[in-house]
Amino acid sequence: MNAFRLDIMAETIDYLVAHYREQPDLEFLARRAGYESTHFQKIFKESVGISPKRLIQYMNARHARSLLRGGHSLLDSALSSGLSGTARLHDLFVSCEGMTPGQVKNRGAGLEIVYGFHPTVLGEILIAKTKLGVCWLGFLVEESRDVPLARMTAFWPAAGFIHDDDAVQGEAEQVLAIWRGQGNRSKKLKLDLYGTNFQLQVWQALLRIPCGETVTYRDIAAEVCTEKASRAVGNAVGANPVSLLIPCHRVIRASGIIDNYAWGSPRKKLILALEADVCAGEEERSEIEDVPHGIKSRLLA
Repeated sequence: MNAFRLDIMAETIDYLVAHYREQPDLEFLARRAGYESTHFQKIFKESVGISPKRLIQYMNARHARSLLRGGHSLLDSALSSGLSGTARLHDLFVSCEGMTPGQVKNRGAGLEIVYGFHPTVLGEILIAKTKLGVCWLGFLVEESRDVPLARMTAFWPAAGFIHDDDAVQGEAEQVLAIWRGQGNRSKKLKLDLYGTNFQLQVWQALLRIPCGETVTYRDIAAEVCTEKASRAVGNAVGANPVSLLIPCHRVIRASGIIDNYAWGSPRKKLILALEADVCAGEEERSEIEDVPHGIKSRLLA
């Protein structure tokens, strides 16, 4: 595709990001870009990997998900996202998220989550667990505990939380031992993951990336479904609730640029640099690859 068309597609994406709640249709977008609608749809999918309508759906779903996790009602979330009502919101979530709006809003209902902080060479981590296993792992951002706390509670909006640093020290030490290649193979760490079928497939693919190596979003997309689904894979990678253990830091852009990390690009570069030493030996690598066998999940079909 020539540079002129790429510029038009990039400008169209910028427009959709700014105006998705207005629900612009294909005819309008094509006319705005100076193309016939069928041809516009074709070149948009060739350059982006999804149709304009699908991109609008993803944008609406992301906005509505944020509102639901913030405590807004189903109707308010639907209307604020440019949808006519809760039925449209339900269809949108089932299509894009693989779950209903109610499941997003009520995630963690009746669940008790114990969390605490632990110092590491990578910076202080926040680690949380349920009775089934570790359910969250994140880092401080700009030395503030507020960011990982806010992200954890948004991921589990209806759960009850108990702060107890001592209660999670064993899991924190086990996480770091596994990452350093010193894990106990007879005592596998259990994870309590919650996600859609597609997200779990992507996370399993991340677990198969050898320690010390990197792959692109397109590589993961090709393994899970089709390389044109790079954007959807990127969303699933970003939804990973247990950073470091599920190594989303090993996924980079095709250009080789190291960014797009929820906990900051500098930390991603630090983790990859330290892994180059950690994963130098085959024996160490096998210890780290032991992690997948402990997975338990709250799969949403």
